[in-house]
Amino acid sequence: MSDIHQTEKAFQKQPTIFLAAKTRPGVKVSKGAGRFVRNVGLGIKTPREAYDGHWVDKKCPFTGDVSIRGRILNGTIVSMKMQRTVVIRRDYLHYIKKYQRYEKRHSNLSAHMSPAFLDVSVGDSAVVGQCRPLSKTVRFNVLRTAKKQMKGSKKFQATVDSFNKDPKL
Repeated sequence: MSDIHQTEKAFQKQPTIFLAAKTRPGVKVSKGAGRFVRNVGLGIKTPREAYDGHWVDKKCPFTGDVSIRGRILNGTIVSMKMQRTVVIRRDYLHYIKKYQRYEKRHSNLSAHMSPAFLDVSVGDSAVVGQCRPLSKTVRFNVLRTAKKQMKGSKKFQATVDSFNKDPKL
């Protein structure tokens, strides 16, 4: 387990894993219990990267000491400028009684995103679960992500792209 990526000033390790196993000549040391990974429950599958990764994140719901309880929400990722934290936008409709109409509203929330989620970009949808406060603004953890859906058919999208690239038009 000495191949852990150390990016912080303090040495990062999982508290339940013993790293200083002594080796004796002729005795094999088992590497089966090299990483602590937990099942979050609630129908959420643990990402493969949580098992195979070489990072340590104490705020990760899969490899850290954070439990998910309370609300499960979904939204769209709008910002990834913070380290291991994303901003998620939730759109909803608010009813105006006087006009008997709905108006669009949105709210933003910050969520901790584990390094287990690879290839995540702005515009992707995310499912977040409530946990204990992790910082001043972060009270949620990303549990699942899905790539942004393309609107319209691929054939039509290719036609629009070629139309936009044509300098004659």
